[in-house]
Amino acid sequence: MDFDIFDAHAHYDDEQFDQDREIIIEELVKDRIVGVLNCGASIEGSRASVELSKKHDIFYAAVGIHPEYADKFSEDTVTELKNLSRMPKVRAIGEIGLDYYYKENPPRDIQKKAFTRQMELAEELNLPVIIHDRDAHGDTLEIIKQFNSVKGEIHCFSGSVEFARECVKLGYYIGFTGVVTFKNAKKVVDVAKEVPLDRILVETDCPYMAPTPFRGNRNRSEYIKFIIEKIAEIRQISAEELSSITIANNKKLLGIKS
Repeated sequence: MDFDIFDAHAHYDDEQFDQDREIIIEELVKDRIVGVLNCGASIEGSRASVELSKKHDIFYAAVGIHPEYADKFSEDTVTELKNLSRMPKVRAIGEIGLDYYYKENPPRDIQKKAFTRQMELAEELNLPVIIHDRDAHGDTLEIIKQFNSVKGEIHCFSGSVEFARECVKLGYYIGFTGVVTFKNAKKVVDVAKEVPLDRILVETDCPYMAPTPFRGNRNRSEYIKFIIEKIAEIRQISAEELSSITIANNKKLLGIKS
């Protein structure tokens, strides 16, 4: 690899890594991965993300409850998330948000309550948020507009150029996954053309969303190389320059000084 990578959103706590997690993490360090934000989806995933951040220098943690688990969210959950957030390498509240794609997900009103409560927590703790938004652009925008002091990332961005502009105006970063490398990704490519360079983040969402040429395989942080090369081609800059920009963007969002 010719450049360093900061993976803005990963799930190395996922069971797909249970057999070889430590081996893979050793390989990440050798392969110029300089940072990984591991994002909690459940309370168990949040705990595991914190443990990964304690154990490995390149790992940072986000703690939060994904909309899929919004029906399990309670004030006890808030208390634990608050306690986890005291750990020095917890740098964001996430993965939180709305997912209207899957009919089996909790009802929309329950998702919105859990999302709003975690935005309140981020505001209280002065932490950025990592937002999951799937088929819920209008409600996502309505909720984030209520919290002017909270900034963050719209993870795995799937909205329009207009929606991206609204999010950027509100102080959010736009996260690009392997989708930008897919043949049918015209909408995401259009967004990648328009988003200011200082608001672009690159991420795996591993073990999911592997880019071409690894689409359908278990994803890992090294594969961000193909995302960076694709966006660099779109923006007509070098991959090395885009890599440096995205690392700086990540550090700024997460308050990482080194």
